[in-house]
Amino acid sequence: MKRLFIHIANFLFGKHVSNSFPRSFILLFDTGLVLLSYMIFLFVKYYNHLDSFNFIIALREFVAVLLAFFISFIVSGSYQGLLRYSGFNDITKIGKVCLGAFVGLYMSKLLFIHFYIYLTRFYPSYTEMFFLCLIAFIMMTFSRLIIRRIYNEYFRSHPVNTNVIIYGAGDAGPIAQTALYQDTSYQYNIIAFIDDSPQKIGKTMNGIPILDPEKVLNKPFIRKFKIETMILAIPSLTISDRKKIINQGLELGLNVKAVPHINNWINGVLTANQIEDIKIEDLLERDSIILGKENVSKDLKNKVVMVTGAAGSIGSEICRQVLHYDPKCLILLDQAESPLYDIQFEFKNSESYKSLTVPMIFIVGNVKDANKMDEVFNMYHPQIIYHAAAYKHVPLMENYPYEAVSVNVFGTKNIADFAIKYNVEKFVMISTDKAVNPTNVMGASKRIAEIYTQSRRKEGIKFITTRFGNVLGSSGSVIPLFKKQLAQGGPLTVTDREITRFFMTIPEACSLVLEAGAIGDDDDIFVFDMGEPVKIYDLAKKMIKLSKMTDVDIVITGLRPGEKLYEELLASKENTIETENPKIMRAKVSQYTEEEVNKEIAELAQIMSSCDDYKIVGKMKNIVPEFISNNSVYTILDHQE
Repeated sequence: MKRLFIHIANFLFGKHVSNSFPRSFILLFDTGLVLLSYMIFLFVKYYNHLDSFNFIIALREFVAVLLAFFISFIVSGSYQGLLRYSGFNDITKIGKVCLGAFVGLYMSKLLFIHFYIYLTRFYPSYTEMFFLCLIAFIMMTFSRLIIRRIYNEYFRSHPVNTNVIIYGAGDAGPIAQTALYQDTSYQYNIIAFIDDSPQKIGKTMNGIPILDPEKVLNKPFIRKFKIETMILAIPSLTISDRKKIINQGLELGLNVKAVPHINNWINGVLTANQIEDIKIEDLLERDSIILGKENVSKDLKNKVVMVTGAAGSIGSEICRQVLHYDPKCLILLDQAESPLYDIQFEFKNSESYKSLTVPMIFIVGNVKDANKMDEVFNMYHPQIIYHAAAYKHVPLMENYPYEAVSVNVFGTKNIADFAIKYNVEKFVMISTDKAVNPTNVMGASKRIAEIYTQSRRKEGIKFITTRFGNVLGSSGSVIPLFKKQLAQGGPLTVTDREITRFFMTIPEACSLVLEAGAIGDDDDIFVFDMGEPVKIYDLAKKMIKLSKMTDVDIVITGLRPGEKLYEELLASKENTIETENPKIMRAKVSQYTEEEVNKEIAELAQIMSSCDDYKIVGKMKNIVPEFISNNSVYTILDHQE
């Protein structure tokens, strides 16, 4: 009995968080609304014939109605919501309450009629039941909306006042408006909705005017209404339209935010803190590349796959994607112990991978170590190799040609040679746009690696090369650098006002690598559609605008050793032919015989033993005649007879 008493007491007097009313108060409040609804119902029913009104019958009717609603309240739990935060889900619960009460009254009356029980005299007709429940639904719904409005307008604290425009008067627009009004941290004054639909312009939504973008997105309008923030509330926008609108907002000095896709809302409800700040990646994003998975699935299913450089930004993403194609086994090879541990921890503990049954083997090893690589191939016999292990930082490798050649050329040679020895089906090398007309040691070393793998023509083994430019979020890329510099208060450093680069997301690049590997044939070199090049100086300006740090300068530091203004994906003498995927092109490049390549590589290996950087770079220029150094100490080698 004591436990039952405690349970009842908690039910009646237990409080919600935030010092809200006890649940019993909300239950009594809703019960009072049912009483009021019944009184309105009686007024309508007996308005023209008050003489037929019977107080006793009305009282008994009310008891039956109240009992039906009370049971429905308890079953649905509608009294558990916070009145001042009532939303669509609460209104849905109220609808269920009224429907439940109607069904309860309806079924009980049918039951009484079946047994000829006189209690049916105390029940309204079926039409009257429906009308009564409709009145109760309207009363409970509007009472909650009025309470929420009163709370938001008069009782909620508003520490910060912000004028806002919402771009988009579709479904997401009013949802964003509701989320903003419920935010307790700011007082949002929504000045206007913006929409380019002629059917909507000039109308209002929730009392807010819907205006043409041209009328709103201009400096006089922004200054007149002191607008600080623009919220993009059209999740279905194309990438190009999205970027255009964001750029308009940034040019006007607005803080631009966006409503996330509905799949990212918490429990299907949008809150103000889910409205995201625009990131620089949003301005570099391109229209999604839709790839059919049939080719890759057929290529990887039930195969032993090895990824070198598996802990790097590209290698790790290749591993993530390969795992979903049901390989027989995945071998992850990297010389970097800590990053390899991190990726091992991710795969073994992340919910996304726990359900996968693919065996994974993590190996600490260096592709330069021929003995270790021979052991790995002999033990696991990989069938498909994605070779992502490489040194890639241009200025560093300009200072260390020996290391660049050791890893990028002879490390690749080791993997390619063992691929032949152990009858690997396919070898896919990750190359770079810097291998085209190289101006630095890193790019030239990757071009030599391309030449070597292309010369390894052997029936039954396919050597495939993929080239692409910079990837967003990779270690050493310009965006993380700018973010660090902004965190320190600036300035942002750019090597030249005219320097441009191609950008691609890591998942996009890796999915194209898998697709190219699946459709590739022997000695193919594939280049990817990288979109339009981006000026790094413009990128820096946009990042400053996004940061709202108006006092940050951009400093021009001059080109670094080996750096060039414009990257290319194809050399001038090369051309491309289309593949079945419009985002992947097959390059036609100069061919080298195995004999001449072996001779050049042997001579390079002999020079490597001297550790003489000038001799090493000189030989690289001999192997790759288009290698012309830029802003480098090795420029002198280009002027020798």
